[in-house]
Amino acid sequence: MLGTLALLAAPSIAGARSFQGRVASSAGQPIVGAMVTIQSGDPSHSLTVFSDERGHFATPELVSPPPYVVRARRIGWRDLRLTGQPAPVAAFDLTLERETDPSAVAAQLPANRWYRLVLDRIDDPDQREELKRQCTFCHQQGSWATRRTREPEEWRKIVALMGRMGGMVGRNLRESIPTVFNEAYAPENAVPQLTAGMGKPGFAPPPPPRVRAAVIEEWELGGRASMQHDVVFHRGEGRLYSVDMAQDLLYRVDPSVPGGDRQSWPIPNDGLPRGGVFRSKSRPEMPNTNSHVGPHSLQVAPDGRVWITLASGNRLAGFDPETETWQIHRLEDGYYPHTLRFDARGRIWYTLAASNHIGMFDPATGTGREVRLPSPTFGQDLTMRLLPVFLWIGRHVDIRDLAANTEGATTMPVPYGIDVAPDGGIWFSQLNVHRIGRVDPDDFSIEMLETPFPAPRRLRFDSKGTLWIPSFSDSKIASFDIETRAFREWPIDMPDAVGETPYALHVDRRTDDIWICGTNSDSLIRFEPPLERFTVFPLPTRVTYTREIDFDLRGRVWTSNSNAPAWQIEGGMPRVIRLDPGSVGDASVAHAGTE
Repeated sequence: MLGTLALLAAPSIAGARSFQGRVASSAGQPIVGAMVTIQSGDPSHSLTVFSDERGHFATPELVSPPPYVVRARRIGWRDLRLTGQPAPVAAFDLTLERETDPSAVAAQLPANRWYRLVLDRIDDPDQREELKRQCTFCHQQGSWATRRTREPEEWRKIVALMGRMGGMVGRNLRESIPTVFNEAYAPENAVPQLTAGMGKPGFAPPPPPRVRAAVIEEWELGGRASMQHDVVFHRGEGRLYSVDMAQDLLYRVDPSVPGGDRQSWPIPNDGLPRGGVFRSKSRPEMPNTNSHVGPHSLQVAPDGRVWITLASGNRLAGFDPETETWQIHRLEDGYYPHTLRFDARGRIWYTLAASNHIGMFDPATGTGREVRLPSPTFGQDLTMRLLPVFLWIGRHVDIRDLAANTEGATTMPVPYGIDVAPDGGIWFSQLNVHRIGRVDPDDFSIEMLETPFPAPRRLRFDSKGTLWIPSFSDSKIASFDIETRAFREWPIDMPDAVGETPYALHVDRRTDDIWICGTNSDSLIRFEPPLERFTVFPLPTRVTYTREIDFDLRGRVWTSNSNAPAWQIEGGMPRVIRLDPGSVGDASVAHAGTE
């Protein structure tokens, strides 16, 4: 109510192009670091800025049409949401009230703060690592639906479903899950721990000035049954492409059009049934899915075409934006094409996550090759070689529960991230077995190296040839010198970092800043190697699960909200996201239009 009165009292200045004003408490004290979001359109486009040390904020010039929804939020304060604003206002004061309900404050905290409560109850470090690696690769536990106590039988059903989706845990850990999660998330336990010191200045400090210079934009994309998995920015077009893994669609967003022009194309299913080559006797786990080929990762080729891995279709797909036509390549060997990159010769290199292969395809000649990677044990190698047999049996008999409960499934080698070194070498990660490796681009010989940290995931090279690797289950990043074979590690610096799960990273080669997915904390994280400094950029939408990062020509950071299911995202819709980090220094930067 206070916020509404302040709005009515604020004069609208004719011809205003942006919202400008101040965020303050009812006593008139400035609220520093509040996120002010202006949203419009259907599907919506939203723009978010931060209030400065005086509580002042100013949006850039708005190009999206009214009416607008205005939202202000800050942890420890009650969210303010005002609808139906007909035009920008140049003297727009917002009043927030302190949130005094500890349960409501706890609910404002990102998922990593809650997930730490679970991890703290697991004494065995190997089980703790296993749970982080296996239990967090589809969605956050970022909403009430995922953070409630359940009867043991319900937990057993959830764990079985998790196993069917690929998230498998060992027997001992599986048996302890009902007790661990119920104790961690019981309100009488969780709320006092999460809100200790609530109301004191250090409880939820505002982001530093270098964060408050940022501008964040979000475009809703797809629907409640969509899964916007990976994104790539097409620099030749100035447009973003995203794949909807659950609906077999390729999306394109043109951010230069007010509100964002969105187009989509169905990806050819090549006659495959729902579930693709992984179809089974049982019904699909997600009734709303329409996935036959499961588009996963995408990159822009040197000729401007967009190439996509079709994970459950076991194919590669090339899309020509000019003719809107498709080229489909069927893989000869291996299963579940995952992440792809182009080398200097225009060849596609990709990981095959389910069968432990690396693949290469040359679009110019239409020829390709898959290479089986070494497995740590004979048993794992045999299991991988028998995968086609298991898939054939699964089409006639439901064996998914058997697979989900198989001991040793959590340590099967999973080729995951891949990138091309300046010397042309192909480097990749094996997620579960904590290894990286190199494939020679000419003779396809393979070198494997152990990592001193667990769960290497999506890795990237910087402009100097250093390889950067996220440790998904150890909440850190590492560098690797391909000449000396030396690793260096940096634990992520953020509150409750133990609950963070950095899914991927990418390198802005203009600056060699490392950008990291804050997959479990509703954030993007920048690491500046010369300063060895992490900067956490909070994102406006709660339950923001990020899997991939790309950059446009201005160095703005693009990603997607890929939480599955999408209905758990705040607002219930997946989005693609653009973060303009503003100035990189320590100096306080005010937005244009503030004093």
